[in-house]
Amino acid sequence: MSGTDWRSWSEADARADLRPPVPGDDKYTRGVVGIMTGSAMYPGAAVLGVEAAARAGAGMVRYLGPERAADLVLQRRPEAVTADGRVQAWVLGSGMDAKSRSDEATEGLLRALGQGVPTVIDAGALDLVGRVGGPAVITPHYRELATVLTAAGEDVTAEDVAADAAGWAERAAATLGVTVLLKGHTTYVVGPETRIRVLAGPAWLATAGSGDVLAGILGAMVAAAADRISADPAALARVSASAALVHGRAGALASAGGPLVALDIAEAAPAVIATLLASG
Repeated sequence: MSGTDWRSWSEADARADLRPPVPGDDKYTRGVVGIMTGSAMYPGAAVLGVEAAARAGAGMVRYLGPERAADLVLQRRPEAVTADGRVQAWVLGSGMDAKSRSDEATEGLLRALGQGVPTVIDAGALDLVGRVGGPAVITPHYRELATVLTAAGEDVTAEDVAADAAGWAERAAATLGVTVLLKGHTTYVVGPETRIRVLAGPAWLATAGSGDVLAGILGAMVAAAADRISADPAALARVSASAALVHGRAGALASAGGPLVALDIAEAAPAVIATLLASG
C-alpha cells in the first residue's frame, strides 16, 4: 500500500533534536513533562515512563495517577512531582486499559488532551485520539493500531498491519489526523510531509515495559521541543523518530548482546544521549 519514499533516520538526525541545557536554564525551561499513566492493574508502567523521562533530560516530571502507582514512582524517583501544574507536554495511557479505565481516569485524560500542548498517546488512551486539542503522536504496536483503525471505520486486522506496517502507518496518520509512531523492529513514523523509518535496535527490546520507556523518552524530548513543535507541524515526527533512535541505541547498550529488562533501557539512555551530543 505504501508508495512513499522513506527517510532512514541517522544519529546525526537525532542529535539535532537533542537540547542540552545551557547556562541560565532551570527545570522549567528545560521542559516539564506531565505523565498520566499506570493503573491498579499495571502500576509499573508509571514507574518506567517516569524513570525514562527523567533520564532522557526532562527538567521536571509531573506524575498524576493512581495512589499506588504514585507511591511506587516516588520510591523510585523521589524528585518526581505528584501535584498538578503547568507542563510543556503530556504522556498519556501507558499501563491503562480503555475497557476497564475508571471514569476519573478518563476525565483526567480528556483534561490533558484539551490543554493543546504536544501529547504522546499510548496504549490505554488510544481510544481518545479523536479528542486531541493540539499536536499529538500515537505510539501503538501493530495490534493496537489495528484496533484504533477499526474503531475509525477501517477494515483491517492486526495481521494486515504486520504485513504492511509502512503502508498502514501512512493510512493511520491520514485517517486519524495525528503523527503516528508504529513500533516494531523497524519503527515507522509518519507526520505532515514526513515519512521516517528507524531501525529500532536489537530484538531483545521486545520485552515487557519497553514501550513504556519509549513513551517516557519521547515525552521528555517533546517537552524540550514544545515551542518548535507548536510552530512546525512536521517537527513532532522528527522528534518522535529521534526518540525511537535513542530508545533503540539504549537497548543495544543495555543488552550488549544478551537479555535486558525495561529499566535497563531507561538507565542506558543518558550514556546514549551523551555519546550523540559528543559526536556532533
